[in-house]
Amino acid sequence: MGYGEFAARKLEKDRQKWRWKDPRYKKRMLRSKNKKLDPLEGAPQARAIVLEKRGVEARQPNSAIRKCVRVQLIKNGRQVTAFAPGDGAIKYIDEHDEVLIEGIGGRKGGAKGDLWGVKYKVIKVNDQSLEMLRTGRIEKMKR
Repeated sequence: MGYGEFAARKLEKDRQKWRWKDPRYKKRMLRSKNKKLDPLEGAPQARAIVLEKRGVEARQPNSAIRKCVRVQLIKNGRQVTAFAPGDGAIKYIDEHDEVLIEGIGGRKGGAKGDLWGVKYKVIKVNDQSLEMLRTGRIEKMKR
C-alpha cells in the first residue's frame, strides 16, 4: 500500500472501511443503543418476578445441569433466564419471588462459560442477598 503523493483518497477510503471493525463505532453508527436490544435497557441491575425454575444443560465438554430461573422484568415485561450462582442457591428461590438480577459478566456482555444464552444472574431474593441466604447467615423472610 502506497503512501505517495496522490494516495490520500485511497488512504481515507481504507480508514473508513476498517473503522467498522471497531465495536464502539459500529454500535454508534447502527444506533444499537436506541434499538433497545438490551432487556435491562442500559441499567446495571433490574427487579424481576420469578416465573419458573429450570435446569439448563451445560455446553460441551462439560456435563451438568445448571440451575436457572425464568424471570419477567418489572420495568418492561420482558422475560429472561437468570443463573442462580452457588451450591444449593436454587432452594432459596421460589416462584413469584421478587429477585434482583444483574449481568453475569461474560465477554462483551454475553453469556459466560458453558451456559448457553444465559446472560444474567440472581443476586437478591425478596431484598435479601442470595449469598447470605446460601451461607446461612440470614433466613429467608416470608412475604
